[in-house]
Amino acid sequence: MSKDSCDGCGRTVTVSGGIANLWSFGTDAGTVGTAMTLELEDGTSHLLCYPCIEAVPDYPTAEDIERLEQVDGETSQLGPL
Repeated sequence: MSKDSCDGCGRTVTVSGGIANLWSFGTDAGTVGTAMTLELEDGTSHLLCYPCIEAVPDYPTAEDIERLEQVDGETSQLGPL
């Protein structure tokens, strides 16, 4: 797994994939890694932690991603416009 930072709130995240997860055979049921890359309808892609993914609306825009901020270790929220 590699480490990176969330494009929304900036917290450190781990990204699944590569040689480190080659032999997991799905036993982790998707729990390895703490972030996913979302590709938005406007063509942009953003690496977001799970708390940020939960905080964005159903059809997020790049502006929604820019407004994300970390509340604590487990939650994120959309900041003011």
